[in-house]
Amino acid sequence: MDFSQMSSAEQAHMTRVIERKQMQDFMRMYSGLVERCFNSCCNDFTSKALSSKEEQCVLNCTDKFLKHSERVGARFAEHNAEMMGGAGSK
Repeated sequence: MDFSQMSSAEQAHMTRVIERKQMQDFMRMYSGLVERCFNSCCNDFTSKALSSKEEQCVLNCTDKFLKHSERVGARFAEHNAEMMGGAGSK
C-alpha cells in the first residue's frame, strides 16, 4: 500500500489497523491449529497428561500444519510476484 499521500497521523492509524488485522489473522490461524490438532489427537481424558501417542500426534499435526502454511505462503508470494510482474509489463 502506498501511504505517501496520507498525513503522518493517517499513516500511523493505518499502520495500527494493519497490525491489528495481522494479529487477528494470526490468532485465528493459531486457534484453528489448536482446535484441529486437539480434536484429532486428544481422546483419552482419564489423565491430565498427554499419552506418548497423543503427544506424537500433536507434534505431527502441528508440523504438518506449519509446513502447509509455509507452502501456501510461498505459493501466494509467487503468484503475487507474477501478478505484479504482469501488471508492470502491460
